[in-house]
Amino acid sequence: MTSDAALASPSPWTDPLPLFPLQAVLFPQGHLHLKVQEPRFIRLLTDAQRSQQPLGIICLRRGWNGSPQGERIELEEVGTLAQVRSIEVVAPDHVKAHCVGGQRFRYHRVARNAQSLWQAYDVQTLADDPVLKPRECFKDAMIALARTVAGLDIRHPGQFPPEDRRFTELGWVANRWSELLPIPLAARQELMALTDPVSRLEIINTFLRQKKLI
Repeated sequence: MTSDAALASPSPWTDPLPLFPLQAVLFPQGHLHLKVQEPRFIRLLTDAQRSQQPLGIICLRRGWNGSPQGERIELEEVGTLAQVRSIEVVAPDHVKAHCVGGQRFRYHRVARNAQSLWQAYDVQTLADDPVLKPRECFKDAMIALARTVAGLDIRHPGQFPPEDRRFTELGWVANRWSELLPIPLAARQELMALTDPVSRLEIINTFLRQKKLI
């Protein structure tokens, strides 16, 4: 039986971890669809797919990927490993990529390489959310998510693959609501970085009730 301490223990990662900074937050088991035109990022994605190694999706706290040289860019401290599932070449300089979120990670420092791509060093992966049984206090949030996903199936088929759905797992429910709700990017990042899935879902549950969504 795994102890709570073991579940919370981070694991080291082989340096460096290639990073893809975005104005977006990827959650574990989340699906990210990208349209990419910059050659350096196309190469980043194709290298990750070819090697079958994840890259790190990290949210930009300040600046953006096209910021002028010398302008300050700040990255969040917690990101999510992403596996590149597919890449579709739309044009010679334009691809669409589908990534799926895995474990979250922290890093000690970041630096840019010769291609101006960010890399993270002294990386530690965070433990997956423990699988927790449903709780009565979250029943309405779980049911509402199932209904929301059913509606999205009609408008956007494939957004939530049936084999990925875990409506009775507290962490999964909290993560999917965190992706769907119209909340500020900083709030989304804070939710993703929370290591306790119950605390994450409690915040979501309170928000849903305040907005009379449940």
